[in-house]
Amino acid sequence: MSVSMIWDHLSLVLSALILAVAAGVPLGLVAYLSPKVGKALLWVVDLIQTIPALALLGVIMVITGPGSPTAMVGLALYSLLPIARNTSLGLSQVPAHLKEAAAGMGMSPTYRLIHVDIPLAAPMLVTGIRIAAVNAIGTAVFASFVGGGGLGGLFYTAIRQRDMGQILLGTAALMLMALALDAGLGYVERRLSGHRHNKLPLPLKAAGGAALVLASIALVASMLLPPDTSGQLILYDGDYSEVKLMHAMVEYLVEDKTGLEVTILDQMTQVNNHNELKGASPSCDLMFSYDGTVLTTFLGLDTGDIPEGVSLYDFANREVQEREGLRLLGKVGLNNTYSIGVTQSVIDRYGVTEVSDLIPIAGELDFGAEHEFYTEEGSMKYQPFVDFYGLNFRSAKPVDVVLKYNAVEGGAFDVMVVYATDGLNKRAGLTILEDDQGFFPEYYGAFLVREDLFTDFYDAAPNLEQVLELLTGQVSSEDMVELTYAVDVDGRPVSQVAREFLVKKGLLAP
Repeated sequence: MSVSMIWDHLSLVLSALILAVAAGVPLGLVAYLSPKVGKALLWVVDLIQTIPALALLGVIMVITGPGSPTAMVGLALYSLLPIARNTSLGLSQVPAHLKEAAAGMGMSPTYRLIHVDIPLAAPMLVTGIRIAAVNAIGTAVFASFVGGGGLGGLFYTAIRQRDMGQILLGTAALMLMALALDAGLGYVERRLSGHRHNKLPLPLKAAGGAALVLASIALVASMLLPPDTSGQLILYDGDYSEVKLMHAMVEYLVEDKTGLEVTILDQMTQVNNHNELKGASPSCDLMFSYDGTVLTTFLGLDTGDIPEGVSLYDFANREVQEREGLRLLGKVGLNNTYSIGVTQSVIDRYGVTEVSDLIPIAGELDFGAEHEFYTEEGSMKYQPFVDFYGLNFRSAKPVDVVLKYNAVEGGAFDVMVVYATDGLNKRAGLTILEDDQGFFPEYYGAFLVREDLFTDFYDAAPNLEQVLELLTGQVSSEDMVELTYAVDVDGRPVSQVAREFLVKKGLLAP
């Protein structure tokens, strides 16, 4: 965890709160002045609060693209409810006798609203902002799924690695942010509740208010403005160590053997990364993926669509070129297909070596996998798998992909679907069974690039394609197991592990 990560997280929260206040206070005013309209508006705000964070961010990203703007708008929408409701509630709780006294003094409704009602409701409004601020600090960890930065990536990695030190450090950072924001807003609330704020000279108040407004505008603008990446090769960091490692290798090789600078932006899921790579205005230039992922997840096809005599890789490459203007470079070597892993206790008790060996004992075993494996998209999922082999497990439980290794190590599962090259298989003591009936297809790793990538960068790096192809056939499945083990279990930095591998392969000078 670095200071820049903490600042990114805090900036994201503050900018979202600024937008939420700018929208929430007017909504609260409307709800107070026009209860019928306000009831409908607050109902919509309530409804937004029920949308899952990742779903909301995904919808927003379709409009605003990846990065800080998507995360900021999503957090702002989540922060609307306490601000809008507390604004309306605070105004409605202004004592009636004060309103009558203001009217008796000849104040117009607008003048009374500005000079009596709003000042008296201000402490309640600040309470709403305090609630929104604390909630936003925790919710902001989801920003990393859409390239929004912050501390989400740290938690994702730390949970996979079972690095309690990093988890506690990240949690402490979030708690300190929450305490600091709450204390600062609490001070503002106390000043608004008392009379000490009247002691400040009017020019000083005006100057302070103007400075606050300008700083708020500058912060929001900085989050909206895209980074200057002109002339750079752009990638997004991955949410799995395999992708992180391969992208780090690209950075080392391209910067060493061409004149290009490589920029790896905040991490993003495979689906979101693919969406940002395709289309008329892509925000990145290439990504590491798998031919099976391209076929099933990106293109929505299945292995049954592959013509006889055509390999999965060739078919996926042909289809993605025709449909999306993307293409796969050569296979780097690793085959990261789904595999079935069993615990050591299953090996000791039953001595299984193949998936078919599970057929007579499945009723005594608990099966676990990430939620995606239980979906009905494609034939390489749970129900087709158990139907194909004739398996009837005692239970089949879904678990978050980040937590599934912790679950199996805690004894929750006897059998689990895993990726073949995941170093955590070794840490968890899982034995990979042979897919003896060939249910799972090959998932060969390769770089997916824009068709016009090498034309665009020809002047700056005419050898770019040759440099990227240096990795073709160089990273076997066994290599990737060792690399991911070094990152996820030994806790070594991705950049260091990637560089050492390239040096070992003779692709980079020591």
